[in-house]
Amino acid sequence: MTIPIEPFLEQHSRWPSSGRHILAHFDETTIIVYQAYCPATGLFAARNGFFGDGFSYNRMSWIKPNFLWMMYRSNWGRSQGQEIVLAIRLQRAFFDSLLERAVPSSFDPTAFESHDAWKVAVDESDVRLQWDPDHRPNGTKEVRRAIQLGLRGATLDAYGKREIVEILDMSEFVASQRENAVIENFGQLMTPIERPYRPLREDVGLRIGLAAI
Repeated sequence: MTIPIEPFLEQHSRWPSSGRHILAHFDETTIIVYQAYCPATGLFAARNGFFGDGFSYNRMSWIKPNFLWMMYRSNWGRSQGQEIVLAIRLQRAFFDSLLERAVPSSFDPTAFESHDAWKVAVDESDVRLQWDPDHRPNGTKEVRRAIQLGLRGATLDAYGKREIVEILDMSEFVASQRENAVIENFGQLMTPIERPYRPLREDVGLRIGLAAI
């Protein structure tokens, strides 16, 4: 694994406690998102650097930039069909383009003038946006909200076949930290370094409802 890690409690003390935030590991040009798959699909992707064997391009696929949200969703890699946890490095320009095109998965009257207008936007966009409660390592909810993005159609095709910089298999790291999370030994828990992410264009952040840092 080549993603820098840090004690969870040190990071947790720095993270915002409430509001909508994109907690992620990123640098000047790239950002990490997470997905989890069955061994056949996940190991193929990790070996080849793209999604092929066993991956469906005919349905929506969700990406999560927050490591602990992925741990909650996959039960720390123990849920059936989510045993292989992948860290997918994307160009920030591509990730920002997803945020720019994202449409909320449920009607937001502050963003759309009518339910019909929202439905038209949903039909026309390949990207869904969902804000969910963030979670502590043991699965309890945080007040803070975490983002996940659903991709379909041409956007999913571009993501899975052309836009990925690299794919890292995080499964061994996840297994090494699982017990610390389950027994709430948070003082020993290590997680990838994450901090609040903002897209380059401030209007994109405003449109998706990012809270101020």
